Amino acid sequence: MINIAIDGPSGAGKSTVAKEIAKRLGITYLDTGAMYRAYGLKALNLGIDPNDVDGVLTFLYDTVLQIKYVDGTQHVFLDGKDVSTEIREHRVSKAASDISKIKQVRETLVAEQQRIARSTDVILDGRDITTKVLPDTPNKFFLTATAEVRAERRFKELIAKGQSVTYEEILKDVNDRDYNDSHRKESPLTLTDDSIYVDSSNMSVEEVIEFIISKVKR
Repeated sequence: MINIAIDGPSGAGKSTVAKEIAKRLGITYLDTGAMYRAYGLKALNLGIDPNDVDGVLTFLYDTVLQIKYVDGTQHVFLDGKDVSTEIREHRVSKAASDISKIKQVRETLVAEQQRIARSTDVILDGRDITTKVLPDTPNKFFLTATAEVRAERRFKELIAKGQSVTYEEILKDVNDRDYNDSHRKESPLTLTDDSIYVDSSNMSVEEVIEFIISKVKR
């Protein structure tokens, strides 16, 4: 069984790299960040503050979240609706970061991620994959880049999608998410001693992909 764990901060390119590695190795890619985004989106749609534990618990256990592949592309279904595009909106980023701090949310999603990993060869990326979801896999990576580089990447991506944002607000969002992810009480973003550190600030996507695959095959 091949289980690959990639952790790292927002905008480090984890999803892009993980998707391509999954294709090349013929294994399943599971976007854990999309799962948290889906719950964040639901909170926003219900008018519930993603930081409000009691409010989030009113819908947490009744929510039906499904990850499906449609024509080879991963889609996220929230209560039967395809929200793959909606969850990528800028407004959902903060909501996902906030709701991910809630213990019950993390426990629910980690259990589901582990269930999937036990049943198939997978590559997962997120904030707590090496520490909580797949702590026993030998294939652990910590992918990062400077906050400025990550903000620039995210800014270009959102502008290309037609969203009205500024670089300054994206950089602030990146720094805020970094602080939240590394300081939250539940499963903070951590570089483990047995993870391979990869700084992609001056690396191309292809270079990162080839580096990780070479380590996995070794």
